[in-house]
Amino acid sequence: MPKISIILPTFNVEKYIARAIESCINQSFKDIEIIVVDDCGSDKSIDIAKEYAKKDERIKIIHNEENLGTFAARNNGVKAAGGGYIMFLDPDDYLELDACEKLILLINTYKICQFSFTQISNGIKLKSVFKDTLKNLKEFKGIYWNIWTLFVKKDFYLKSLEELFLIDKKLLVAEDMLAVFFLINNLKDDEYLQVDLHLYNYVDHSFSITKRQKNKEKIQECLDDYFYILKYIKENKILKENLKSYVLIYLQIDILKFLFNNKKINYFKYKLLKKICKIKLFFYHFF
Repeated sequence: MPKISIILPTFNVEKYIARAIESCINQSFKDIEIIVVDDCGSDKSIDIAKEYAKKDERIKIIHNEENLGTFAARNNGVKAAGGGYIMFLDPDDYLELDACEKLILLINTYKICQFSFTQISNGIKLKSVFKDTLKNLKEFKGIYWNIWTLFVKKDFYLKSLEELFLIDKKLLVAEDMLAVFFLINNLKDDEYLQVDLHLYNYVDHSFSITKRQKNKEKIQECLDDYFYILKYIKENKILKENLKSYVLIYLQIDILKFLFNNKKINYFKYKLLKKICKIKLFFYHFF
């Protein structure tokens, strides 16, 4: 059995998937498997993955029966994984070639190792920096809420997210944050390691015309998802209260960022501000 499973949820990424797969198969640490999850796209992404799979037996392709979205596709990949450790790669991004080698040496008795990333926007590279040394898990401000910055023990992941697997709604936004919240909720201070190694390359396509153009129906779906998650967390009895309070505020700020970064949705800005002002905030807990 491989030591590490890399999960690639795949949907209409034919322009980028070859680079992502090559960043996996060329890892300096070879005891890995690459699980490509076919989320029923309409382009040639899976055909490209199949060509790589013919040449490298470490590549495994699994197929969803219908389009389930990134969150469910990732989880199906984890369930099919044979490795003791898992990490995630969005197929329009790519890994540093020594990522697996460095992480497998660092993980030791930890359940999660979180690493830094490089954001690439219009050819400009910006390296993320952990703002503070994380003394304990009560200092949530030092954590990245991107699932692809985590190297995780598979069994711990499955146990921590057991409740989330029951969600049958296809989420368009904030699914990363929701998963990380539940993982952090189940951790003790000595089970989490944070390292300032830039092992992941996040390619930001938000400046492209296709990414900027969202119709009202899609925007409304995103906002509905945000408020679905807010309600889910508020009513959840598993999350610790201090984490729950932080999550509720973080999500509301994320909603506002999503809203005001899009210049075409003034109608939604009015509706959202009206709705969000009804939610009681506890900012004094964190400043």
